[in-house]
Amino acid sequence: NSKLSTAFAPFACTPDELGDAWKNGRVHLPLNSTYNGKFFGCPEAGPEMHFSFHQLLEHCAKTRDLTAGTIIGSGTVSNKDVSKGSSCLAEKRMLEKIATGKFVTPFMKFGDTIEIDMKDKDGNSIFGKIS
Repeated sequence: NSKLSTAFAPFACTPDELGDAWKNGRVHLPLNSTYNGKFFGCPEAGPEMHFSFHQLLEHCAKTRDLTAGTIIGSGTVSNKDVSKGSSCLAEKRMLEKIATGKFVTPFMKFGDTIEIDMKDKDGNSIFGKIS
């Protein structure tokens, strides 16, 4: 029920800092991604999130001790509307395979770049850009 450690944004914030974007235990903002400088995705993080952070926290607390500093991640941000793009390279590749029978997007190689950022309604980066 958990994954190995991974990369995180440079900052964390509390739900109250998200203002109106925090609804029902979810962040209702797009997650913007570019891959080698080109649009990769801007899926909405909240509306299609199956389990809220409240539910994720509750489930985790049933099976393990949670200490100060524990980070709970929600997994890949994606939407049914494929025009919003992706936030996960493996997911994008599988959607291509399902739709066309082949992988189109290659895995990252040396020199490739990815940037991921979420901005508030005023255009300010919430968590800091991952690049």
